[in-house]
Amino acid sequence: MSTDRETWVALSALQHLLYCERQAALIHVERQWREDVNTASGRLLHERVDLPGHDARLGRRVERAVLLGSQRLRVSGRADMVEYQRDAKGAGWRPFPVEVKRGRRKAGEADRVQLCAQALCLEEMHGVDVPEGALFYGVEHKRAAVRFDAELRQRTEDAIARMHEVLRRQEVPVVARAPRCDKCSLEPLCLPGVTAGQRSAQDFLMQWMALDG
Repeated sequence: MSTDRETWVALSALQHLLYCERQAALIHVERQWREDVNTASGRLLHERVDLPGHDARLGRRVERAVLLGSQRLRVSGRADMVEYQRDAKGAGWRPFPVEVKRGRRKAGEADRVQLCAQALCLEEMHGVDVPEGALFYGVEHKRAAVRFDAELRQRTEDAIARMHEVLRRQEVPVVARAPRCDKCSLEPLCLPGVTAGQRSAQDFLMQWMALDG
């Protein structure tokens, strides 16, 4: 399988994809981005958490801003935190990924899939099983345990394959207005409704500017 870095999927792209495939294409194909108060607060939270380094505590080792990658799946990125816990048999350390989220836990599988993708990377990198991890939600100040069962692993690999296809096509899917659009920081760039039938918001804006001129 090719290891061309341009064909690799970013771990963060999986959450974008599962929120909205058009959003994922705007960010990762057209390289468009717009920050709002929610994305800014999330970025600041991650900047506090993602300071590279480690923390040794009784029975575990904590690494922050850990670079991850899987040659098999061609996916890479950074984990907010990985706790290395003593194996039950005392033979070594078992990775336990922890992903930090700004808000509250929400419906849908995007957060769990992103975390599971981190686990798949860790398994390949360390050659050990990673059966579980956790999502930490800033508003709730608590962790939600996530078990990486066969079903979640399959959904995660399916999402990675879908994102590879988005990158391969290099096209932005046609927009369909939905309630989630109102919460998306890219809404002013995506222009849902206005760009109906237009694959690329960028192309729509170029056409509009040409007509206006």
